[in-house]
Amino acid sequence: MKKFKNGVSIFYLAIIFLFLYAPILVLIGLSFNNSMSRTVWGGFTFQWYASMTQNDSIIDALGTTLRISIFSSILATILGTAAAVGICAMKKRNAQIMLGATNIPLLNADIVTGISMMLLITRFTHLGEASVMVSHIVFSVPYVIFNVMPRMQQMNASCYEAALDLGASPVYAFYKVVWPELIPGVLSGFLMALTMSLDDFTITYFTKGAGVNTLSTMLYTELRKGIQPELYALSTVLFLLAFGMLFLMNVKKEPNQNRKEAKA
Repeated sequence: MKKFKNGVSIFYLAIIFLFLYAPILVLIGLSFNNSMSRTVWGGFTFQWYASMTQNDSIIDALGTTLRISIFSSILATILGTAAAVGICAMKKRNAQIMLGATNIPLLNADIVTGISMMLLITRFTHLGEASVMVSHIVFSVPYVIFNVMPRMQQMNASCYEAALDLGASPVYAFYKVVWPELIPGVLSGFLMALTMSLDDFTITYFTKGAGVNTLSTMLYTELRKGIQPELYALSTVLFLLAFGMLFLMNVKKEPNQNRKEAKA
């Protein structure tokens, strides 16, 4: 009976992973297809990867996407980390109010956030790359807060207070005692913000100006006339980069856990 349950569990997990990764495998396969058709296999080729680097519209959209995503994620991580530290220092009632306010952008529909940001920005200035970056910072900050908060709550506050009692300044005590404990949460928050920024379409669509194109908005316009095979190649490269980053982070985490277990 136990073997049967294990078999059913494995089969169920296999089905789930199939639905999750089958579209990605199809995308990777199409990036090597020597045919413009999505249904006819024309042979194995690397030509779409070569022509991808020579397509000016794709390179411009990729550069804009990476520029907006990286800078907005860095700023969102700084603001979100500072907000998480501040919320943890508040009284319980005030902290609950702030956490409730932080939840609103997460529960709100992207189209509402996009339109409201568009109306706010056009009230004071014009739309452009900067407006997209500001919008991405706004919706990324809550993800950073909720990644850093658990690390703050798991920390022993007595260590920070002991550092102050021993003569350390608040800034020095923060960077020597608190910051090392927050690094995993900060990195997770940064990666979450980066992923959400790279993936976003709705908010970007409403807050971008004329002449500003990201990968998501370019894909939307390409759907009307047919997606270029070069975009399959680009999507494959982005997926492999994300997969490699996660793999390296997990490999790096295992030796640290083994060292902690050995010390214990």
